[in-house]
Amino acid sequence: MAEAPVQLVWFKRDLRCHDHRPLAEACALGPVLPLYVIEPSLWQQPDSAQRHWDFIAESLEALADALAELGLPLCVLEGEAVEVLERVTAALGPCALRSHQETGNAWSFARDRTVAEWCRRRGVPWHEARQQGVIRGLGHRRGWATQWEALMAEPLAVPRPADPPPGWQRLGPLSPAHWRARRLGVGREPCPGRQAGGRPAGLDAWHAFLAGRGVRFHRDIGSPDRARRAGSRLSPHLAWGTLSLREVVQRLRQARGERRDDPEWSRALAALESRLHWHCHFIQKLESEPDLEHRTLHPALRGLRESPAPVRLAAWCEGRTGVPLVDACMVSLRETGWLNFRMRAMLVSFATFGLGLPWRDPALHLARLFVDYEPGIHYPQVQMQAGLTGTNALRVYNPLKQAEERDPEGHFVARWLPALAGLPPTWRHRPWALPVAERAVLGFHPGRDYPLPVHDFEAEARRWKREFHAARRAPEARAASEALLERLASHRPARRAGAPAASPQLPLFSDSDKETP
Repeated sequence: MAEAPVQLVWFKRDLRCHDHRPLAEACALGPVLPLYVIEPSLWQQPDSAQRHWDFIAESLEALADALAELGLPLCVLEGEAVEVLERVTAALGPCALRSHQETGNAWSFARDRTVAEWCRRRGVPWHEARQQGVIRGLGHRRGWATQWEALMAEPLAVPRPADPPPGWQRLGPLSPAHWRARRLGVGREPCPGRQAGGRPAGLDAWHAFLAGRGVRFHRDIGSPDRARRAGSRLSPHLAWGTLSLREVVQRLRQARGERRDDPEWSRALAALESRLHWHCHFIQKLESEPDLEHRTLHPALRGLRESPAPVRLAAWCEGRTGVPLVDACMVSLRETGWLNFRMRAMLVSFATFGLGLPWRDPALHLARLFVDYEPGIHYPQVQMQAGLTGTNALRVYNPLKQAEERDPEGHFVARWLPALAGLPPTWRHRPWALPVAERAVLGFHPGRDYPLPVHDFEAEARRWKREFHAARRAPEARAASEALLERLASHRPARRAGAPAASPQLPLFSDSDKETP
C-alpha cells in the first residue's frame, strides 16, 4: 500500500492554527509539514517594510507554539517559492500543497501563477481554500453578499494533532532567533510604538474591546486620539491572519445578541459589524481589477494630476508640510504604524488634492508605514480618496476643518508636534496665523520653529475639484462609471433581523476601524 503523500501547508497571510481549513484538512490526511517561506523578491517590492516583517516574525513564533501543541513543527525556509518547493519535494518525496487563496499585490499574484505552473509540471496537487469572502474570476457582484454571509456562517475549522514527515529536519529550517534578527523590506523606518504580532496579542486586543474598551467605538472612531482606545485594533491581525475574519464576525454577532438590551453597546457593535462586512468587499475589488495597484481605475480620469512634485512629496512623507494635523498624523504613523480611518483618508486627500500629487507614490509610502497593510483594501481606498474611481462621491478633506471637528483643543497635534505644544489651542492648527504680538511672548516664530505651509493647499484642492467634476460629467465618463458599478459595486441581500444597514458607498481603509466620512 502506497504511503500517503506529505501534506505541505503553506502559510502566507494566515499565521494561525485556529480556523485554518488547509491545516485542518491536511491533519486529517497524512503526515503534515507546516511551511513558511521567506521570499527575497517579496521583500524587495516597493510596498514592503521592516515593520511588516517584525509583526510577521512575532506571529511566526506564536504560530510555532500553537503548532507544537498539535505535535507539528513550523519549517521556515528562505528562497523563492518554487525553489523551496523543489527542495522540499526532493527531500520528502510525493507531496500535496495546501494553502489559502491570497489576494495580494501584483508580485504575489505572479508568484502564485508561477507556483501553479510548477505544480502542474511536477504533478503536485495544490488545494487552495477561501480565507476571505473573495471569489476568483468574478465578473459581477450579483449574489456576492449572499455568498459572503454563507462563508461567515460556516463552522470554524479546527485542526487535530498530526505527525510531521520523517526527515524534515534535513531541510535545515531557520530558528526563531534567525527570524527576529532579519532585516527585511524596502521601508526601514523604525516603528517602536507598533502593535505586537501573534495570535495571543490579537486575542488580547479583541477580548479587551469586548470587555469594555469598545463601548464608545461608534462615538470615538473619528478622533485621531480617542480612536486608539475605542477602535477594535484588529486590523493588523486580520491583515496578517493571526485571527480569521470568520471567527471575529461570529463572536461579534454573539456579543450583539448578549448585549441587545444595552443601547450603547448595541450601537458600537453594529457599527463594527457594518465595517467588517466591507473588509472583503474592497479586497474583491483588487481581485477583480488587479490593475488598481498600478493604474487609475476610471479611464476618463487617467492622465489627470500625474505630474511629479518631488519637493511637495518629500514634505508630505516627512511630516513637514506646515499643516499641523497632516504632519502630526504622519509623525504618529511613523511611530506607531496605525492611524484611524478618517485621518488616513485626510492624508490621501491632502496629498492628491491639496498638494496635487499623483496617487501612486503616496500609496506606496503609506503601504510601508501601515503595519496593517492589506493590498486589497489599500489600493481601492487610496484611489477612492484620491477621487479616481468615478463612481463614489468626490470627497475632499480640508485638514483645517478636520482639525476643528476631530482635534478641537489640539491635543493630538501637541502630542506629536512638540514645537506646537506651547501654543494656545486656538493657534495650534494655524501657527502661521499667530499674531505678531504673541510671537515674542510665546517665543514662537512661524517658519523658524515650525514650517510654513509648502503650498496654498486650499486653492490647489479647489482647482482639482473643478477639473475632476468636469471630467466626470463627460458622456463617455458616465458610461465607464456604469460599467464599473456593474463589476465592482456590492448588491446586498435583505438584512438579517437586527443587522445594521450599510451603504454600498461606505468606505474603508484598513481592516476594521473605519467610518463614513
